[in-house]
Amino acid sequence: MAEATNTTRTSPTTSEHVDEKKQGHILQRTESSALSDILPEGAVDPIYQAKAEVLNRAIQEIGFGKYQAFLFVVTGFGWLVDNLWPVSLSIILTPVMNEFHTRGPFLTLSQNVGLLVGAVLFGLGSDIWGRRVSFNTTLLIVGIFATAAAGSPTFTCLCVLAAIWSIGVGGNLPVDSAIFLEFLPGTHQYLLTVLSIWWAFGQLLASLVAWAILPNRSCPQTATSCAKKDNMGWRYFVITMGGLMLVLWAIRFFVFRLHESPKYLMGRGRDAEAVEVVHKVAAYNGKTSNLTVEDLTQFDKEGAAEKGLDTSAKAAVQRNVEKFKANHIRSLFRTRKLAISTSLIILIWAIIGLAFPLYNAFVPYYLATRGADFGDGSVYITYRNQVILSVLGIPGALVGGWAVDLPYVGRKGALSISTILTGVFLFAGTTARTSDALLGWNCGYTFTSNIMYGVLYAMTPELFPTKDRGTGNGLASTANRIFGIMAPIIALYANLTTAVPIWVAGSLFLLGGVISLLVPLEPRGKTSL
Repeated sequence: MAEATNTTRTSPTTSEHVDEKKQGHILQRTESSALSDILPEGAVDPIYQAKAEVLNRAIQEIGFGKYQAFLFVVTGFGWLVDNLWPVSLSIILTPVMNEFHTRGPFLTLSQNVGLLVGAVLFGLGSDIWGRRVSFNTTLLIVGIFATAAAGSPTFTCLCVLAAIWSIGVGGNLPVDSAIFLEFLPGTHQYLLTVLSIWWAFGQLLASLVAWAILPNRSCPQTATSCAKKDNMGWRYFVITMGGLMLVLWAIRFFVFRLHESPKYLMGRGRDAEAVEVVHKVAAYNGKTSNLTVEDLTQFDKEGAAEKGLDTSAKAAVQRNVEKFKANHIRSLFRTRKLAISTSLIILIWAIIGLAFPLYNAFVPYYLATRGADFGDGSVYITYRNQVILSVLGIPGALVGGWAVDLPYVGRKGALSISTILTGVFLFAGTTARTSDALLGWNCGYTFTSNIMYGVLYAMTPELFPTKDRGTGNGLASTANRIFGIMAPIIALYANLTTAVPIWVAGSLFLLGGVISLLVPLEPRGKTSL
């Protein structure tokens, strides 16, 4: 299709062919199913785009059903894990420091190195070996090595195991967000934002379990010595969380059967398998689909007729998926508008990657010391406050799901407003002169930051084409983890008893909110390719 290189749905050959389809056929464009594409013209291969649009309409006709509902749960485990373990590590930071008499930021640094490796390995890898392998592996890694970490005899051993379990944690979101999005009808893409409610559940779960276990099994904050037998709480906590990961993995692996993404299969030249998956999902939802293999392969034939294109399976694989070459990365910068969007999204992830752990990884220590200044810095009060903060993340996720589809607001507006408000609440927290005031400002921060993350987690995969989505998610997550590594390094040389880390974090959130408005692509009301 020589003339279609820089066009999308306006290709004369494709349009004429589509118009010939009769009522009831999968290719028919109706008012109820015709949603425009997110990506600009020329952003993806025109043959790939034509096939992706066919699959989008097929999934739209199937609608949101039982399969997507179960997928909401099992991919939600990835969101839960992504927040549960950073929060868990921040929770055990103080008792670990008391027991091993060492500097806690080294543990946080180990975690962030593992998160970085996981984001790169599973994010980019999911575009090579598929979504299912990563989906069925990550939680198992977390469960095995987190459970083992509970028996760590030394601080070094704990750091090593934390780094390894974090590889599994870091590999969840780049893969799980792609899986959920690629099975969602275009009219239900807002649910990718609502999926972040599991992120809030992760923080709440960690805080509740810690509140039940740690207060009576940890050395007091003011203790001059701390023996292992008096400080078993964090070990019980870690083994409990590790065991939970194994349960969640078993549900994913044995209870729910994940089909490979049809768009991923199509991108690999496996059109027949993509059609088969669509029919299996339709049957699972109690419906039928009219999609046929010919509905996809027709575009190969048209392309071959126009410019002698090789339409063999081998050629399709070479054209659409370039193994481990840099083509997946270059595709994310194919047009000027797509390149700007990709660059800004990665930049936002990087900024938040530094701001969030700089504040959140040390918030229990900050609350404990501030509480001590106010006369209520007990272990019990600290974890009670953690639970209160965690509960507020749940309505935050729901508000985010509502806001992203608001006219004149959309993804960009919701992301910008929530990110700026997050920074404002952090600044306000430094003015607190009572424990209740400090807790109140932190409640505001938790609420808005959960909206922010929900929108960002949803918006990011929407901006990337399926064949490069794992790579795009992986790059964004990698930038987030690289800058996350900087947070504990800063903490090693900073005075954490001051409000300086909070001022820095707040400023970064404000910057991220402004940059959000500069992203040229707005996914609201459009379907991903």
